[in-house]
Amino acid sequence: MNNRGGILVLGASSAMARATSAELAQRGYDLYLAGRDTEELSRIAGDLRLRHGVRVVYGAFDALAMETHADFLRRVITDMGDLNGVILAFGDLGHDRDSRDFPGAGRIIAVNFTGAASILSACANYFEGRKSGFIIAISSVAGDRGRQSNYVYGSAKGALSLFMQGLRNRLHPSHVRVITVKPGFVDTAMTYGMPGMFFVATPEYIGQRIVMALDRRSDIVYLPWFWRYIMLIIRLIPERIFKRLRL
Repeated sequence: MNNRGGILVLGASSAMARATSAELAQRGYDLYLAGRDTEELSRIAGDLRLRHGVRVVYGAFDALAMETHADFLRRVITDMGDLNGVILAFGDLGHDRDSRDFPGAGRIIAVNFTGAASILSACANYFEGRKSGFIIAISSVAGDRGRQSNYVYGSAKGALSLFMQGLRNRLHPSHVRVITVKPGFVDTAMTYGMPGMFFVATPEYIGQRIVMALDRRSDIVYLPWFWRYIMLIIRLIPERIFKRLRL
């Protein structure tokens, strides 16, 4: 990994983002932590500085305030001097009722896809002009096939994965890495108490594997690895059968 410039972490107070930030700080990367809860970001930044001796800056970011995203990125670049990469780790799982309540569903789509596409578009333009860097977005295995239990969230994550695929195609000539991370069940506050969870990974495991992905040539990373094959089987189930399943 090239230690030139800092790394922007979006949604930095989430459990997976914290674990990923710790892994990056351990490698000596300077960080810009962004999210809505600046008080919590201040605590995380202080801990990372103390433990790893790296420069850690933090600031407010709202995925839904898309009109502010271009100016936000300019401030980050000014504060950091340069950016080596960005990691998008924010998301909103929503509730079961959101499939029947479009204001709720609309928010899930806006956070997980529209807001993500907005800030990543600005980042893509920056890295494309720079001719280097990386973009990592945490999507989800839920985006691989629509299931009645979370199809609104899954559709937004599926759209994010497709958007990342297009960015990867666009930015490849500019030597910009674009990596889509698709976790299965992860032990976080967002999934706490969810029924039917199995093969649950820790945020620390996810953070380690995200940083390891930068050392490899993978474009799409399922975490843990076996979810690639679980989702392959699920995608291969014929629709006439799949629509009768309670998933």
